[in-house]
Amino acid sequence: MQQTAGQVSVLVVDDSAFMRKALTIMLESDPAIKVIGTARDGEEAVEKTKRLKPDLVTMDVEMPRMDGIAALRQIMQHNPTPVLMVSSMTTEGAGATLDALAMGAIDYIAKGQSFVSIDIVKIKDELLAKIKDIGRRKSLLMAMYRSRQILQLKKAHDESAKLISGQAAAPEWKPRRRHQHRYHHINVIVIGASTGGPPALEAVIARLPRNLPVGVIVVQHMPAAFSQPLADRLDRVSKVTVRLAISGDPVSPGTVLIAPGGKQMALARSSTGQHVVVSDYPPSAIYKPCIDNTLKSVAERYGKFTMAAILTGMGSNGLDGLKDVKNKGGIVIAQNEATCVVYGMPKAAINAGLADHIVPIDEIADELLSYF
Repeated sequence: MQQTAGQVSVLVVDDSAFMRKALTIMLESDPAIKVIGTARDGEEAVEKTKRLKPDLVTMDVEMPRMDGIAALRQIMQHNPTPVLMVSSMTTEGAGATLDALAMGAIDYIAKGQSFVSIDIVKIKDELLAKIKDIGRRKSLLMAMYRSRQILQLKKAHDESAKLISGQAAAPEWKPRRRHQHRYHHINVIVIGASTGGPPALEAVIARLPRNLPVGVIVVQHMPAAFSQPLADRLDRVSKVTVRLAISGDPVSPGTVLIAPGGKQMALARSSTGQHVVVSDYPPSAIYKPCIDNTLKSVAERYGKFTMAAILTGMGSNGLDGLKDVKNKGGIVIAQNEATCVVYGMPKAAINAGLADHIVPIDEIADELLSYF
């Protein structure tokens, strides 16, 4: 059957015939999606991406001849196309997937170590919605990718020029003199993200100064195996300290605490201040971690001194928590549509009238810092 107008065309890449078939059946259960081809390894994926020009590619990470990372690199260099990585739920698979996201992959599907163990039923609806959204935004997403590449090249050139000229490193950040509309004291920052979140988090957190006067709490929807590699990666590229949260960690200036995947994170008060509590409560939550749960807890503890940033992601998780932040008198920042991989969570906040500021991802750190 030929692709019809309006359908999102997909190339499925996996060395397992079972997975190629399973993904094809799942994707084509939605009439808005058409699988226009499959590939068994990275070399075939590169060739078919060039020839078939799909709207989106699902790319297995581990394959013979040419793996998914090498194939992604060639695709993004020669035929930029939205790529969804299919990753094993292991530390190694998580690390490779985060590398792929940094190279331009849009998002990932996490699968079990056995192909048969992939929980297709649980991820099906979300995955289909994600693919359709990404397919519709293909041109915008690839324009964003090309813009990031240009900015990265410019940054590398500028840094090299500084080294050659012997210029000193940039001075430590200093709080700005507050304008009247920025006169709002902040004691904590909470950042929520989902689809497309890891690169977005890096764009924000890597720009925060070492002497940031407040602590930062991050809730990113992801499997448990991905949380530690994400924290490690962000810590490597940032001036602030970034670590995976454990119960009892204090909310400290210049420290970013990442909520562990598969768990919930809330706040509690001790004699020395606020600290995080990592638990399985509430067990019925759809998202683990859940942005709403953490935001509600932070708003209860910090009240009007809370700042929340809601980044790219599908659905509306975070909306109820942001309402609590606003009801307490806190500040809400939302990522703008043009720089979101999926404009779901920020859109929900903006449509509800909760966002004090709507800005591109590369300007969110500056917006946060304008309050200090």
